[in-house]
Amino acid sequence: MAIFNNFPPRTEPVPASELVLENKPADAKASSSRAGALIINADDWGRNIDTTDRILDCVLSGAVSSASGMVFMADSERAAALAHEHGVDVGLHLNFTTPFSGQVALGRLAKHHTRVAHYLLQNRLSQIVYHPGLANSFEYLVTAQIEEFGRIYGTKPRRVDGHHHMHLCANVLLSGLLPAGTIARRNFSFQPGEKSSVNRFYRRVIDGVLARRHRLSDYFFSLLPMQPPERLDRIIAIASQSVVELETHPVNQEEYRFLMRKELLQRPGTVRIDSWNAVPASDIGDKNIKGQSNGNA
Repeated sequence: MAIFNNFPPRTEPVPASELVLENKPADAKASSSRAGALIINADDWGRNIDTTDRILDCVLSGAVSSASGMVFMADSERAAALAHEHGVDVGLHLNFTTPFSGQVALGRLAKHHTRVAHYLLQNRLSQIVYHPGLANSFEYLVTAQIEEFGRIYGTKPRRVDGHHHMHLCANVLLSGLLPAGTIARRNFSFQPGEKSSVNRFYRRVIDGVLARRHRLSDYFFSLLPMQPPERLDRIIAIASQSVVELETHPVNQEEYRFLMRKELLQRPGTVRIDSWNAVPASDIGDKNIKGQSNGNA
């Protein structure tokens, strides 16, 4: 087994906002030279009817701009049909940890998923350790989910993230299983002191690995916690000059009510809410490539 230990961190510029963060955009000049974007992305689209319907409510109300869709789940096919009907921007939400609940044939898919889930969930450190004995299982699961996404959505995913953020695990990254050139979800952005120095260093390393093959947002946050209010105000300030992804789970009643009341849209200084279609793909890719070629440890 191998642990990540050979990848240098990227050089991190100072953001224009008041919030000081550890993992910042790779090219501050590129970030400050264009308008910012706040992308509110809802996870678990297609997991079940309730989850899909709540996300759709938020999309139709203008409170959520995009979603991450699960395949081989109970509501996956209906969710894909709804996405086509309503023009929902959906990326692939890779699932390695939650049992598939759709009508899929038991056999190789279930066998590989059970093996991988058992490994990833048995220890918090499992995701940072490459397991050579599971390499084929990881590859099978990623390939199967990409192909299923293409079948029900009629196109390959141009965005990829992971349920429980397991798309960032060692077996996926070191094997290069995510399609090159896609937009991939980066690690959470934190203020210094929110996590240990070792934790923050590891996250910078992973973002650096991602940026070699994928396009990334400048920052990534979760909607929760919504208190204190100043936290969301600072995120909005960052989004005025940088591309920010804000993750939400509308199946959570607190988040659903907050989004449907459009409280975020009423806050002072709120920037426009975009889908990933509003973000120039070449701009994101060039920015991250620059960050890798010009960075120094």
